[in-house]
Amino acid sequence: MSDTDGKKPLGLGGGSRSGQVKQSFSHGRTKSVLVETKRKRVVVPKPGAAGASATTSSPSHLGDPAKRPAGISDAEMERRLAALRAAKLREVEDAKRREEEERQREEERQRRREELEAKEREERERVEALRQKAEDEERARKEAEEAARRAEEAKRAPARPAPAAAAPQPAATESRASAPASAKPGLPPSRKEREREVERDRATKKDDSRRSGKLTLNEALSGEGGRTRSLAAMKRKQEKARQKAMGFGSKPEKQVRDVQLPETIVVQELANRMAERAADVVKALMKMGMMVTMNQSIDADTAELVIEEFGHRAVRVSDADVEHVIDTVEDKAEDLQPRPPIITIMGHVDHGKTSLLDAIRKTSVVSGEAGGITQHIGAYQVTTERGAVLTFLDTPGHAAFTSMRARGAQVTDIVVLVVAADDAVMPQTIEAIKHAKAAKVPMIVAINKIDKHDADPNKVRTDLLQHEVIVEKMSGDVLDVEVSAKTGQGLDELLENIALQAELLDLRANPKRQAQGAVIEAKLDVGRGPVATVLVQHGTLKRGDIFVVGQQWGKVRALVNDKGERVDEAGPSVPVEVLGLNGTPEAGDVLNVVETEAQAREIADYREKAARDKRAAAGAATTLEQLMAKAKADLDVAELPVVVKADVQGSAEAIVQALEKVGNEEVRVRVLHYGVGAITETDITLAEASQAAVIGFNVRANASARQAANQKGVEIRYYSVIYDLMDDVKKAASGLLKAEVREHFIGYAAIKEVFKITGVGMVAGCLVTEGVARRSAGVRLLRDNVVIHEGTLKTLKRFKDEVKEVQSGQECGMAFERYEDIRPGDVIEIFEREEVQRKLA
Repeated sequence: MSDTDGKKPLGLGGGSRSGQVKQSFSHGRTKSVLVETKRKRVVVPKPGAAGASATTSSPSHLGDPAKRPAGISDAEMERRLAALRAAKLREVEDAKRREEEERQREEERQRRREELEAKEREERERVEALRQKAEDEERARKEAEEAARRAEEAKRAPARPAPAAAAPQPAATESRASAPASAKPGLPPSRKEREREVERDRATKKDDSRRSGKLTLNEALSGEGGRTRSLAAMKRKQEKARQKAMGFGSKPEKQVRDVQLPETIVVQELANRMAERAADVVKALMKMGMMVTMNQSIDADTAELVIEEFGHRAVRVSDADVEHVIDTVEDKAEDLQPRPPIITIMGHVDHGKTSLLDAIRKTSVVSGEAGGITQHIGAYQVTTERGAVLTFLDTPGHAAFTSMRARGAQVTDIVVLVVAADDAVMPQTIEAIKHAKAAKVPMIVAINKIDKHDADPNKVRTDLLQHEVIVEKMSGDVLDVEVSAKTGQGLDELLENIALQAELLDLRANPKRQAQGAVIEAKLDVGRGPVATVLVQHGTLKRGDIFVVGQQWGKVRALVNDKGERVDEAGPSVPVEVLGLNGTPEAGDVLNVVETEAQAREIADYREKAARDKRAAAGAATTLEQLMAKAKADLDVAELPVVVKADVQGSAEAIVQALEKVGNEEVRVRVLHYGVGAITETDITLAEASQAAVIGFNVRANASARQAANQKGVEIRYYSVIYDLMDDVKKAASGLLKAEVREHFIGYAAIKEVFKITGVGMVAGCLVTEGVARRSAGVRLLRDNVVIHEGTLKTLKRFKDEVKEVQSGQECGMAFERYEDIRPGDVIEIFEREEVQRKLA
């Protein structure tokens, strides 16, 4: 910018001055601005104002009243002077403190410098001593060699008239060492001796120059002394000598490792386990003739050779060893504590199992089950009036839930067999008895519905004798109680018997170990993801534990008890819902808590791989002949393909098992896929490709699945009661059965004469001897009671007219369709066919 002042206006001296400022911008633009500048006002103090003493250390314009600013009182002036003196005093103290700190820092630096110099001096002295020792040894060696050489020369020249050679004198100084020992005193040395002396001096000088490590200008220009050692080489030599003296020169001893070796291993992983470079391992394999990279796998035998090549020890392990991390140690007797008994209620369908449990729990679960039957395994805890805690498992009684009842018996301590007093022993009652005996658990018989007028508990006891169940009233060892879930009769006695049986069993578990439990039920919840109902058997399951269950693993995100409340931990015999799985496990899988996620993931991957290999091996074991036979058999069998989705794993398995039993040698139900959770678009796509129906049990299809089903014409059936599902599937499978053809004989006719008519062929003159002859019926030609032709009639005439039927006792003319070998005396059998639709039992 440039500044251009305008003309000064007239006015008083204290007025403002104005001017113009010219501003310059880019691209040649300028702008003039008018500005004003005001003069600073100077206040002259009053002559009578009091000032501070002139002897103070304050500035002169403050102490002098004439120079004091106007309007400042003496007190204010004194306060300002005191503040000024205090500030100066602080400055002096700060300067002294800084000087003291700097002096201390300097002393500390000087002390450290002296310590470092002392250490360096000691190190130099030690290195110099080592160097001097090495030089003395070298000098002594050279002198010994020189003495030996002189003695050898003296032996070679015995004819010289010279006195005996003097003994070699020790080279204490350089002047004495340089004189030849064989020279005569007072005689000049010979030419050979002079040359030898010059050569020795040159070698000595060369050795000294190497030791000094210095190269002067004269030595460099003269070229004498030959090549000298560099300063870096001298430093390396000194450092090597120092390391050797301190014991660092020796190589560390190689560490031998135990390398765990599975059936196959990647080269990089093998190098990591040996703590060797992967490139060295690859090089060793190439020497063996294997051109591999570090990312390729090698077999255990080759890897063992490589391990031995590197000096390590190979430890063979199998893939199944990953499961060894699961805690399987035996619990100590002092760690065991009493645990609640696990009671499983079993029996026939509609014998009142869940109602009995309702009466004990004083809740209503039957109303929540579709159709009034239990279709899931329910796990509940009940506290009796005496304070005893009991864990109950309620299993379904329908025949389709056999596998679920079997799992219930595997984890139970006591089985309560519920038998209706008005119905006695039924098929599922017998199955429950077999499961209890297979599990080798004690049994308590609860004879229910004792309040009914037609109840006969003695008949129940008598029927149980046929299955080797002898109750106490029949002089046996099985407890039996007459109860009524409706009125509550006998419930206290039942609980007492359960508690008594539990005391006899002396049930104990260690709650302080890692948890282990059994999956009673599993399902896929829309809002919570995979959920498993787990009955803890050992240890305590806590929130945050990492676990593996079957082919799945996870971390406990939440625990929900049977009352729907969230808890932080669950001890032995406590049923809880576990959230936090990465997939839906199989009902009956065992849950084990492990230390790390890596271990859980490794075990789950191994189990999944083992299951996959097992399925593949089963498929590969099928021979070509078996495949051909199966394909031929499948051609003769009609199939009803279905896709099954259920709310829980147990229901899905039970439905699939029941569907596999539907059918006969002509038709069967083929389950393409079954799973847990809502019906998805993938299920619809699979069903469309196989022309199958989709069955949803207590689940529904999502929006995209419904839309896809409408577009592709896939039928979705929803069910909540297994009876209805099985009935509909049986009806659909019955539609695939071939209709049964039944024949009804309606008449017989005897051939009297045979005529040949032009344009018609051979015509039989017949007499209807029995029943009726119809034009639309089928006929068989019998000759000597042997069927020689079966077909249909071409014509049926009465006299010259074509008729539909001819009654018994009347004559008629018959001609067969495409058959003319008819003779007098043959018999015509007339019949009609009827198709009857078959049904599956």
